[in-house]
Amino acid sequence: MTQPVLGFSAQPDVQDALDHWLRWMESERTLSPHTRAAYRADLAEFLVFLTGYRGGQPPGLNDLSELKAGDFRAWLSRLSMDGLIGASRARKLASLRNLFRWLDRSGRLHNPAIASLATPKVKRPLPRPLTVIDTDRFLSESEQEREEPWVGQRDRALYTLLYGCGLRISEALGLARKDAPLSDTLRVTGKGRKERMIPVLPAVSDAVRAYLAVCPFTLPPDGPLFVGVRGGRLQASVAQLQMRKLRALLNLPDSATPHALRHSFATHLLADGGDLRAIQDLLGHASLSTTARYTDLENEQLMSVYRSAHPRARKG
Repeated sequence: MTQPVLGFSAQPDVQDALDHWLRWMESERTLSPHTRAAYRADLAEFLVFLTGYRGGQPPGLNDLSELKAGDFRAWLSRLSMDGLIGASRARKLASLRNLFRWLDRSGRLHNPAIASLATPKVKRPLPRPLTVIDTDRFLSESEQEREEPWVGQRDRALYTLLYGCGLRISEALGLARKDAPLSDTLRVTGKGRKERMIPVLPAVSDAVRAYLAVCPFTLPPDGPLFVGVRGGRLQASVAQLQMRKLRALLNLPDSATPHALRHSFATHLLADGGDLRAIQDLLGHASLSTTARYTDLENEQLMSVYRSAHPRARKG
């Protein structure tokens, strides 16, 4: 007898394995609910595909252990036929590999075929930072266009922190009042609950102090540093919406988002001679290759300047 899982039927042993895997991802890997939901959806699609691929019979663990490389490739081909780009197919394959590695480690099944699959080629887009001039313009104007002055001060403090320390928006909004960057360093908990230490520029601490001085709410030490107009934790969507409004007023590109301030932090450091590995540590990147994209961006920008400025380049 089959049991419902993720909106369709599955063999009981698969249902049990998936339940344990999802709990493991929550407790051991401490993945966010959004990430776990993405994994869950990817596996649901794969099992639905297998059910149809097998003539309507939901697979059990023995069936999963006997899958051949050609079976996995058939699934990837179906994703491609459905219009999924390489990045989406690569993410779904990563979800599947994650599950099969866990199944192997937990002793439930072993399937070496999935390790033989090539990851779909993904051309990662280069970061799209703001120029130094546009960043300065944005930060200087970020407290404007607000009916309540303290909200403008809050926005400026938040955006200055994102740019001055290279934080993700989630990291900045996750700070508690006791963690306010008012000294020379800031300890941040990033992805995977990994901590990193970041130097704090005077411009950042000054902006945060100015916000705290006019904030109308009492901020308890363990409460959020950045709050909304009702005193609750500021939501990322609010900061993103305000940045969209400001970029329209300042005629900035659509790529001017809170995350672009983090890109700008890294790009401007690299352009000024910053060491790539030091920037990796500041950003909290697990892999140097992720940080190296900023080198690719710098090279692309240099080539663009060359093509537009060199006399021979202009002549073709």
